[in-house]
Amino acid sequence: MTVTSHRPTAGDQQSDFDATIAADGRIEPRDWMPDRYRATLIRQIAQHAHSEIIGMQPEGNWLTRAPSLERKSILLAKVQDEAGHGLYLYAAAETLGMSRDEMLDLLHSGGQKYSSIFNYPTLTWADNGAIGWLVDGAAIVNQVPLCRASYGPYARAMIRICKEESFHQRQGFSILLALARGTDEQKAMAQDAVNRWWWPSLMMFGPPDGESPNSADSMAWGIKRFSNDELRQRFVDMTVPQAEILGITLPDPELRWDEESGHYAFGALDWSEFKRVLRGDGPNNAERVRRRKAAHDDGAWVREAATAYAAKQAARMEQSA
Repeated sequence: MTVTSHRPTAGDQQSDFDATIAADGRIEPRDWMPDRYRATLIRQIAQHAHSEIIGMQPEGNWLTRAPSLERKSILLAKVQDEAGHGLYLYAAAETLGMSRDEMLDLLHSGGQKYSSIFNYPTLTWADNGAIGWLVDGAAIVNQVPLCRASYGPYARAMIRICKEESFHQRQGFSILLALARGTDEQKAMAQDAVNRWWWPSLMMFGPPDGESPNSADSMAWGIKRFSNDELRQRFVDMTVPQAEILGITLPDPELRWDEESGHYAFGALDWSEFKRVLRGDGPNNAERVRRRKAAHDDGAWVREAATAYAAKQAARMEQSA
């Protein structure tokens, strides 16, 4: 009797992929996946990783200027966390076939983006509070659903990242609460920081659903679970009561509770600013990339030394075997 083996066809592979997505399963690195799914994941995960690494800079500027030893140690731990987040995410993206060197080259050359929020300056100590409360708060709203993303390595990386981001959000709230309960000058500093970071934080969720070119595919594939506008609304609803506790006014005269929808209504965002900053014309775009590239170049000797050491260890193990 002759036994013939059946080699899966492209149609079979697509059907298996579709069935896994429909069943809310996980796609793993060795599984077949459509080219567009892979490309979308690389774009999203790389942008996320770049944002974590670039995002170390605005707060890193304050490591030596934080107002107490306790605040310095907390901020240092936070910046260190961001470096770790970048590491997890680069590793997840590498499972899709793009090396870390390739991603960093694209970041440095402008071929891949990072979140536009990190192109704004940190002018005062209160900015660190606004970043923690608003920027990391928005990140939590955006990223918690990614713990259920359809790509396994990405979803698993997000579990630890979200736990640490919740600490970041709390430390930001703590900074603003201390300032809001302080002198008139400290209260004004906190209010000024929130005024400057509120609208860019809302833009972090991306353009309106009707103008988001990648959202439909990402949601159909189970990478994203909620649309940009749904996440933005969730963030506003979560943040307004917190602002009331802080005694800080959110800089939106149109912000109000809407009984009919059961959500807070808020004003229109200036999407021309978002597009301008994303194109590279923000307050700190050039500085952020220049510093990132300089740090990468300055650290070349460390990477070379680590590679040489690993090669020596491998050679020793091979000889002993």
